[in-house]
Amino acid sequence: MAISFNLNGKKISSTAEADTPLLWVIRDEAGLTGTKFGCGMALCGACTVQLDGAPIRSCQTPVSSVAGKNITTVESLSKDNSHPLQKAWIAHDVPQCGYCQSGQLMSAEALLRTNKNPSDADIENAMSGNICRCGTYNRIKAAIKTAAAEMRKTA
Repeated sequence: MAISFNLNGKKISSTAEADTPLLWVIRDEAGLTGTKFGCGMALCGACTVQLDGAPIRSCQTPVSSVAGKNITTVESLSKDNSHPLQKAWIAHDVPQCGYCQSGQLMSAEALLRTNKNPSDADIENAMSGNICRCGTYNRIKAAIKTAAAEMRKTA
């Protein structure tokens, strides 16, 4: 039986087994490879996507649980790095190895959608569980603040 949901605004249907992790449907069936496999245990955040606007770990989310819902991946931000978060990420030289970046960006986007002027504590809380092996946490925080300021200007 097909499981249908919206992926970045487009309705898709998956014939994967109901307990297949959403991550694999996104990558293997939809062909969107921005979402990464990290630990497979929902501990590192590399697989973070948004379910109806809230960050979730797609490696531990069965595809059956997203039927009829909206999933958003990093590919939805922009194709040309014009999203304020992407521009700030580049300006602050956040990416090193880059592996965690899609999960970091999806958590940051969810934060800024609900909090236009986050404090350091707000950022740390929203980003907890997103592990950066390269340790660019200070750059990530600075980039989020820069993106927030830019987004407040255009609001």
